[in-house]
Amino acid sequence: MSFPTHRPRRLRTTPAMRRLTAEHRLSAADLILPAFIREGLSEPNPIASMPGVQQHTTETLKRAAAEAVQLGVGGIMLFGVPAERDALGTASLDPEGVLNKAIRDVKAEVGDELVIMSDVCLDEFTDHGHCGVLDAHGYVDNDATLEIYGQMAVAQAEAGAHVLGPSGMMDGQVAVIRQALEDAGHANTAVVAYAAKYASAFYGPFREAVDSQLTGDRRTYQMDAANRREAILEVELDLEEGADMVMVKPAMSYLDILADVAAMSPVPVAAYQISGEYSMIEAAAANGWIDRRAAITESVLGIKRAGANLVLTYWASELAGWLKES
Repeated sequence: MSFPTHRPRRLRTTPAMRRLTAEHRLSAADLILPAFIREGLSEPNPIASMPGVQQHTTETLKRAAAEAVQLGVGGIMLFGVPAERDALGTASLDPEGVLNKAIRDVKAEVGDELVIMSDVCLDEFTDHGHCGVLDAHGYVDNDATLEIYGQMAVAQAEAGAHVLGPSGMMDGQVAVIRQALEDAGHANTAVVAYAAKYASAFYGPFREAVDSQLTGDRRTYQMDAANRREAILEVELDLEEGADMVMVKPAMSYLDILADVAAMSPVPVAAYQISGEYSMIEAAAANGWIDRRAAITESVLGIKRAGANLVLTYWASELAGWLKES
């Protein structure tokens, strides 16, 4: 019997051989930790649908940021949960509001050792839970929302954010934010555009995390799960408007989109491993159906393999600790 000269299995014989010949590797520096802070908490509040994740107090958020630095995590993405909401999300503009204060607190704690990112969106701040202000017919008013996004962006930049993440999928949001930052003297503040953000069934646990007031859905402004080519159009528009990085969200069910974007993007590409992805793995692991550590590592590696330069994941610090051990 004759065998082919090349036998791929030769490169799989030992753990050391597999490490040596791996095509893709995970690095703590590529990971971004999403973190929630809720106004008025005296103790951190566990999120029932996301075991291991909590709404932070100021002190626990600062500790989480310091731990991320120690572990070599690349960045932190901050989401604020205010005590009071209204139709215009005005708490988002308050310099002493929960998110802007959190940015300042984290910046004071870790300085420039960790890339501080913040969410530029109104869904956490509105009493209707949509990502923008509503018109008389109950639809999101794109242009009225953009005016507020510009003000939010400046407020967050002045609080000390290094990177702003407009996640509302409003048309023209990157251009408006970029111009507002330039006009306010924040030319060095970067923008990561949630360029291809889909209306997904997997956002459910996040709604608990931010105490969302949403009824209905966001399908009139977030992308349709059936559409692939449209993602490239969205990315191209955000690049033309000045995005410094682009994001695909969610990751798991959209790895084809991520691969498409990674193939064409001249700027770094991020992918968000969202709450539903996290919760499914945690639930299966808690029931003993899968190996938790192996599943977490494989899931994030799959996102990297599809082309992400950066991965937002709720396991960022834990995974970074594992990488440090190995």
